[in-house]
Amino acid sequence: MTDGLMNDTLTYDERLRAEASSEPDAPMVGEVKKQTQIIAIYGKGGIGKSFTLANLSYMLAQLGRKVLLIGCDPKSDTTSLLFGGKACPTIIATSSKKKEAGEEVKIGDVCFKRDGVFAMELGGPEVGRGCGGRGIIHGFETLEKLGFHEWDFDYVLLDFLGDVVCGGFGLPIARDMCQKVVVVGSNDLQSLYVANNVCSAVEYFRKLGGNVGVAGMVINKDDGTGEAAAFAEAVGIPVLASVPQDEDIRRKSANYQIIGTPGNRWGPLFEGLAKALDESVPNRPSPLTQDGLIGLFDAATTGGNVTLVPATAADMCGVSAVSKPSLEVIYDTV
Repeated sequence: MTDGLMNDTLTYDERLRAEASSEPDAPMVGEVKKQTQIIAIYGKGGIGKSFTLANLSYMLAQLGRKVLLIGCDPKSDTTSLLFGGKACPTIIATSSKKKEAGEEVKIGDVCFKRDGVFAMELGGPEVGRGCGGRGIIHGFETLEKLGFHEWDFDYVLLDFLGDVVCGGFGLPIARDMCQKVVVVGSNDLQSLYVANNVCSAVEYFRKLGGNVGVAGMVINKDDGTGEAAAFAEAVGIPVLASVPQDEDIRRKSANYQIIGTPGNRWGPLFEGLAKALDESVPNRPSPLTQDGLIGLFDAATTGGNVTLVPATAADMCGVSAVSKPSLEVIYDTV
């Protein structure tokens, strides 16, 4: 029986499972690449995604790669470190202004460059005036009109907020817009909770036939306690780099200084990250349960030794709690 005839005899669910069971091809790696690697970076707000991406993209450019960095966080701060604290005009705001003026958005209105790195910000609505996820979708629709699929880059790096679970922020994973995902986390429960959620999203869409995998984890502000590394091992993804908790890094980052440059003290760290990212494959993660995640930490630190005690009606009503007889009619069985 041919594959086509066999597929006709399968139910929709069976065809979906068969498609989801096939592993994707590994991305092209090596010195010469014709295929653009589109990589989405996720992490908890404030964990250091923008810091990681600015320095990584700068190092990739110094190594001869053509890189496009796209900020997909409504705060629009992904490119601020790259451009010395200067804010980029966002695609969403620029698109609105151009539309009111009856003009079209052009590349030069929203895309800017520094030392070989091209960068732009999607932006988002003002507080209380719209959905950030919908803003992401609108931003990518504008990028497609600008010719996104025809652009010639070695890397397109997307900076996504991992705390938010509404549709637009899961776009790269849900629609196979990227080949790989990188999670940024630290040795704290909240950032690893977000990283675990991202792994859960990847696994969910893999079961539905998606091809996106997790390239690995970048541990930022690593204080050496080891929880983030234990998490990576538990879910089955590699650690691509560990950025130490260091005063020199904190101070230079706060002053909008790029440290991922050849010859810099921290240059080898980001050069190693660039190489690890280049050689990484889209792993299929095994997300942890809530108890499994809590178990990575000392119970004395997290309160993980607390036992759930069921509440009673008397607890809820206090001294006024009255036992009321049931009105249920019970018939004798013959």
